[in-house]
Amino acid sequence: MRPVRALRRAALREWGPLWTDTRNALAADGLRAVPLPLAAVGLTALLHLVQNTSWGYGPVQALGAVRAEDPLLTALLRTPASLFVPALDLPVWGALAQVLLVFGIAEICLGRRRTLLIAYVATLAGTLYARIGVAVGPGGFLGLPGSDARIVDTGPSAAVVALAVCVCWAYRARCTAGLVVAAMAAEVVVKGNLAGKEHLTAIAAALVLCAVPALCGRRGQGLDEDAGSRSGAPPIKS
Repeated sequence: MRPVRALRRAALREWGPLWTDTRNALAADGLRAVPLPLAAVGLTALLHLVQNTSWGYGPVQALGAVRAEDPLLTALLRTPASLFVPALDLPVWGALAQVLLVFGIAEICLGRRRTLLIAYVATLAGTLYARIGVAVGPGGFLGLPGSDARIVDTGPSAAVVALAVCVCWAYRARCTAGLVVAAMAAEVVVKGNLAGKEHLTAIAAALVLCAVPALCGRRGQGLDEDAGSRSGAPPIKS
């Protein structure tokens, strides 16, 4: 029984606050608490249906298919839509489940604006990394083979990974964050594909987005305490 109790306590420490906040939000507002993932799932499903028709593949690719060989402006314009275009070589239900679960939790726990910002920055970071990696070449640090320039880069996976890391950071779920990072690193070791390397790039971008506000907050707190000690006034509370 002791190992079971210890495991239960560890699970409560890791996921208890996250579970409580998510459950309370859904209990209070129902689906109104998660309009972003519902809209994203609907858009992803729609694009999947359209691109699998005889007439829709071309327009969907023109809207959201990103390749490293594309002109930079074209890639940047397509990047937001590419998040909602499911990859053709993966089951669409996987993309829909990822978006619904991770985007839903992130919207509740981080807020809608932060969720959108993290998702876009992570997707953009992957897009830019692919271009830089191909330009560096396979012989350079973090370089990619020239053939990767022709790979169609779509799907929500980079955004999902980044959001998962940011939620774990916000709720101090260190073990879960470590598992996410380890899983993405293992993907690169086993497969060595472009998607896996972009996932690691998305994680790096997410960590930067998490760390910068924390560092700025600590610096501001230190300045306030220093000013208070010089003037005799109490530290300013934010």
